[in-house]
Amino acid sequence: MTPTIPGFDLQRVQVADGVALNTAVGGSGSPIVLLHGFPQTHLMWRHVAADLAADHTVICPDLRGYGASDKPSDTDGATYAKRTMAADTVALARALGHERFALAGHDRGALVAFRAGLDHPAAVTHLASLDVLPTLDMWQVMRGTTAAVGFHLYLMAQPPGLPERMIAADADAFFGHFLDLWALDPEAIPAPVRAAYLAACREAVPSIVADYRASAGIDVEHDQADRDAGNLLAMPVTVLQQDWGAALGFDARALWSAWAPDLAHRTVEVGHFMAEEAPEQVTEELRKLLAR
Repeated sequence: MTPTIPGFDLQRVQVADGVALNTAVGGSGSPIVLLHGFPQTHLMWRHVAADLAADHTVICPDLRGYGASDKPSDTDGATYAKRTMAADTVALARALGHERFALAGHDRGALVAFRAGLDHPAAVTHLASLDVLPTLDMWQVMRGTTAAVGFHLYLMAQPPGLPERMIAADADAFFGHFLDLWALDPEAIPAPVRAAYLAACREAVPSIVADYRASAGIDVEHDQADRDAGNLLAMPVTVLQQDWGAALGFDARALWSAWAPDLAHRTVEVGHFMAEEAPEQVTEELRKLLAR
């Protein structure tokens, strides 16, 4: 059986023409939306969501193109733009009765959350980002041989065709590589959850590649336009990151400060999958954010 978040109900919520998101909803109180990363589904939030549900309405969707959510074909290069996925998030919360909500994202979900904060500041009350840089900054710090750690970014940035064929040839090996490499504590992703992640990714290769391809094109354009216009995140922001800056030669706090005047930046001593490896720490930081 596919694992679930105990006490949460699964719903399919229409967010755009032809796009419904598979969404786990639980708890009651002020709303917070949790967006998953790669190569995962909403299940990555299972521990954090169950804790927050004690006093919040917690909304955990599979992003478009991932998990059991719809996977439209990318016909125009914008289908998987973070702007499009951010609009999904706002539409999801509104469909569930929430005009304003807190928002936390991990990895790919954090990029969607970042874009939602810039595009929909009246809707997003608080913003948390787990273990990414904004897209524009990410590409600017990737250089030289150190960029090899992000080989998948370059692979999936290529024109349609070759990346999809290469990944689909052994999808479990490709996606499993990241689950193994990025987890400091492999026990944090037990076998049934790992199997659910791999099964979901196996069925979503074209849409996952389209999501990454957007981050090498249209997402950069949107970030650059906001930087040129001086647009900033207006809400309180918390960023939790591994110390990638020390390894790759950048100041993560400074990069985030340029976007977020009201910033709490924390360097954490856990693996990339921090909501699964250190859920108590992540929940504590989210509660601190919501109190600001």
